[in-house]
Amino acid sequence: MFRLPKATVVVPVYNVENYLIKCVDSILAQTEPDFELLLVDDGSTDSSGALCDKLAEKDGRIRVIHQENQGLGGARNTGIQAAVGDWLLLVDSDDWIEPQTLEKALEAGLREEADLVVFGYRSVDEAGRTLQTFLEEAPKDRALSLEQQPDLLLASPSACIRLYRRELLARTGILFPPRVWYEDMRTTPKLLAQSKQVVFLDFVGYNYFQRTGSITKNQNAERNREILDAFEDLLSWFRAQGLLERYRQELCYLAVYHAFLTASVRVLLIDRKHPLLREFRESLERWFPDWRQCPYLSRLSRSHRLLLSLLEKRCYGLIALLFAVKSRLG
Repeated sequence: MFRLPKATVVVPVYNVENYLIKCVDSILAQTEPDFELLLVDDGSTDSSGALCDKLAEKDGRIRVIHQENQGLGGARNTGIQAAVGDWLLLVDSDDWIEPQTLEKALEAGLREEADLVVFGYRSVDEAGRTLQTFLEEAPKDRALSLEQQPDLLLASPSACIRLYRRELLARTGILFPPRVWYEDMRTTPKLLAQSKQVVFLDFVGYNYFQRTGSITKNQNAERNREILDAFEDLLSWFRAQGLLERYRQELCYLAVYHAFLTASVRVLLIDRKHPLLREFRESLERWFPDWRQCPYLSRLSRSHRLLLSLLEKRCYGLIALLFAVKSRLG
């Protein structure tokens, strides 16, 4: 009799012929073997699609779906809707996971009857150097709820550092928007708000490869306008759910950090006179006129507080100089 796997791992694939094998190998090497791997070829124009088919011939746990290009969010949605496992793990095709990631996340999710299990990540550059290792500050290895601990909403929005109970996505109907940047910001906070229980692991399970061409390194300043669209979508959803006032301070912090501080720095390092710099500031003032009183701003690091102060004073040249010095010092 056919038995469904415990989990489905979804990997959206688009023109990653040089990275896909490392990603897939890390998934097939999991200490928890009871999963299916869905490779969603999102209209690749290189040999990635053929490579997916070749990998599927070697391991019966791999299924391949070929589709016309729908972007990262659309490819994830295809995998989510085709999944049969009770749990979902999303892995980007140029990244890789640690051997125990699925085992540890599944154990915690089942033990605590959680909807989401969150683990840490490290970012690695093209030279193989670890740029950052990140673990959330939340209490570890026990069930938490957003109602009791609203600051869980401040967690990194990355979609790839969490295991999802598939029932959560089916129950809420929340999916990733196709063909946009910042699809995680439009999705992850909503899922957190709808989760009954969340578990954070004291475990770094994901390796995020920062390659040239990623959003963080892309030189197309104008596309950063999409962070404003993402927050309009997010705030509208919380308002429609009657949750905007309950989580107002948490959403304010997310807007300050992602839609003002981080987005402004990203744009000014490309073009210090870009009109988006004004739009970021004006949007924040419109969404949260009292943002300077947000209690969570005290959580910003010293360097982020400095950047925020310089942005308010529009000292864009000084910020660019600081980043240039940091880059030279390595």
